[in-house]
Amino acid sequence: MTPIKRPLLAGCLALLLGACAHQPAAPPKREPIVMPAPAASDTPIAPADTGPVLGATPTLTMPREWQHHNGEDYDDLFDRMRAGFAFDEVQEGAIDVQLAWFEHNPDYLERVFQRGQRYMYHIITEVEARGMPLEFALLPVVESAYEPFAYSRSRAAGLWQFIPDTGSRFGLKRDWWYDGRRDVVESTRAALDYLQALHDQFDGDWLLAIAAYNVGENSVQRELDFNRANGKPADFWHLRLPAETRAYVPKLLALKRLMAEPERYGLEFAVIPNEPYFALIDTDSQIDLKIAAQLAGTSYEELVALNPGYNRWATDPDGPHRLLVPIDNADAFDAALKSLGADDRVRYASHEVNRKETLPMIAKQYGTTVVVLSKINDLKDGKIVAGQTLKIPEISGQLPDKVLLAASRVDRPETDLGGRRQRQIVYRVRAGETLSSIARGHGMPVSTLARLNNMGAQDTLVKGQRLVIKASAARRLRDERVVSGRRLLYTVRSGDTVYSISRQFQVSVPQLKSWNGLNEHHQIKAGKRLVMYVDSNRQQG
Repeated sequence: MTPIKRPLLAGCLALLLGACAHQPAAPPKREPIVMPAPAASDTPIAPADTGPVLGATPTLTMPREWQHHNGEDYDDLFDRMRAGFAFDEVQEGAIDVQLAWFEHNPDYLERVFQRGQRYMYHIITEVEARGMPLEFALLPVVESAYEPFAYSRSRAAGLWQFIPDTGSRFGLKRDWWYDGRRDVVESTRAALDYLQALHDQFDGDWLLAIAAYNVGENSVQRELDFNRANGKPADFWHLRLPAETRAYVPKLLALKRLMAEPERYGLEFAVIPNEPYFALIDTDSQIDLKIAAQLAGTSYEELVALNPGYNRWATDPDGPHRLLVPIDNADAFDAALKSLGADDRVRYASHEVNRKETLPMIAKQYGTTVVVLSKINDLKDGKIVAGQTLKIPEISGQLPDKVLLAASRVDRPETDLGGRRQRQIVYRVRAGETLSSIARGHGMPVSTLARLNNMGAQDTLVKGQRLVIKASAARRLRDERVVSGRRLLYTVRSGDTVYSISRQFQVSVPQLKSWNGLNEHHQIKAGKRLVMYVDSNRQQG
């Protein structure tokens, strides 16, 4: 995809006018979706921190009824999306603020759509098939910046940023091998199910549905009930919602406004072909992802980008038994897969345990981890006996850092350095509280509280947010170390910032600056190599 650029000609306007000439067809009829019951703790889906966050000013404008066009009528995927926009224009200061941020950060949008072009055709097709507004194809921009490995401090994951509880409610499987919240196909299905169910719950009001997707349906319902009981307007613009949510809906509406008329804001978007990017291929059983990439004739990195739901080097032995592969490689992959022997799909070596060997010794010998060997061999408490035969996975090469980080969150979610379960206290934030005030109230440094929750010391809090305020002494000692863990070298790419890199590798901005001798006057440039130290315990798996 070529960069977004300032237009020299007014060709984009002609494309828009041509798109508008198509007459939309009536949306398909559908059966209502029944909302699954929320867990006892109604924790919302939390978006990754992308773009600006500011408040909104209240006035009421409701969207019109929406209908859709024939998606095959367009060569450009953006034109297809624009023609399916359904929300009426809303005049709100909060939208203008968000729009100004996007307008002045075209490099950000360039990076987002370069990533998103893998997934947008599928998402637009799924939204369109349900007769839903095609603005929802822009929601992953707000949620995750179209990064399928995005992970927030609220433990939200994937393009659509599902937290564990909500993902489970909508049928997203999670286990050692696989996390459906990152699966492109499954998470899209679940997100659209959730949005449609919220739309039905809130009597067809899409803005309330979008707000509830961010903050949780119970929170929105409570504020609606309060407004109705006190004679106040019962619409999004008049509800007392967290600042994050008050900015969330305007952010999506601002994106819609910009994408509907990009030339008005001095932007031009390179064409994304209106054709499938990937095909779904049935694998029948587990397969090593590097072997699959070789069979498909594509790069391992590309296969991982299309199949980010897998936490390991191979697909889940219990399913799903399918892979997404680039559309041009699909036939070759399908044919090669059918000729592959069962023993060649996932390769294991055998090791007979000697009398003085321990599991860590064997793991080190084969370049793997105790966690992996315990899982593969179904070992209880990591115990082995002399004469026992262990399966050793033959993992060819280093897994990508994004996959390692995903695996680490499964392997060691709550254990300290000694492998003991952490003693944790979870605190629910009240209105007006800050990290500093909570830290003072519990007799701990604000830096420690921030690190325990993967936050910055200056981050703002939202009422109802949950914080871990106590962990084991070993965990606190580890968190206070300036440098620990595995040393990584990262080559800066075009559009990267210190903040975006720190989020990707789950380190703090001050740490990243300290390790590389950076200050506020230093600008990182494409090609520069940065060093960082990522906790080795979180990198294993």
